[in-house]
Amino acid sequence: MNKQQKVIQQLSDKQIYHHVLLTQLILIVIAVVLGIFLFQDFQSFLTVLKLDFFVVLIGVVAGLLVVTIDIWLMKALPKHYYDDGGVNKKLFSSLSPAKIAFLTLCIAISEEVLFRGVIHTNSGIVVASFVFAFVHFRYFAHWFLALNILILSFFIGGIYEWTESLWATIILHFIVDCILGLYLLKLSRHNKREEGESHETRSI
Repeated sequence: MNKQQKVIQQLSDKQIYHHVLLTQLILIVIAVVLGIFLFQDFQSFLTVLKLDFFVVLIGVVAGLLVVTIDIWLMKALPKHYYDDGGVNKKLFSSLSPAKIAFLTLCIAISEEVLFRGVIHTNSGIVVASFVFAFVHFRYFAHWFLALNILILSFFIGGIYEWTESLWATIILHFIVDCILGLYLLKLSRHNKREEGESHETRSI
């Protein structure tokens, strides 16, 4: 167990949940501060919030595509390829489906407003994608996760440039995080059930 994993194991489920929420609040504050300096006025920012059927469709389809590929890779590759230090597993396995939906919605909104709405709009896809990947530095512990988050960041950036709408990336981001969070919750419950059955078998 490495140092990061030891720190994570010492935190309670509630502490991790509150820490993630606090992180999203900080990102929103940063987005507001940067937005004040980078946009001429609030009306300029509102131009990236166009919403129509095409935007929703692209966001949903792109999100489901990413989730499908990710779950397939999680099943096909060795488990350590997706080892982020235990953060995602510990976080999502302790939450109810409703809390997972709420938390992932907060994450999708805060991160997309900052990285796509503010940084990408003013500095371009390359800068925004690398900053997005760098903020998720815990994935740098394994080359595959680092490559995965970088490719995903450029993909989301590409969707943003195609649709010219922040709603498309918020929907995409929410679908990916929410479904993968629910998937990790399902795996956790399944593993606990198997462990319980195994314990009962040994006790007979």
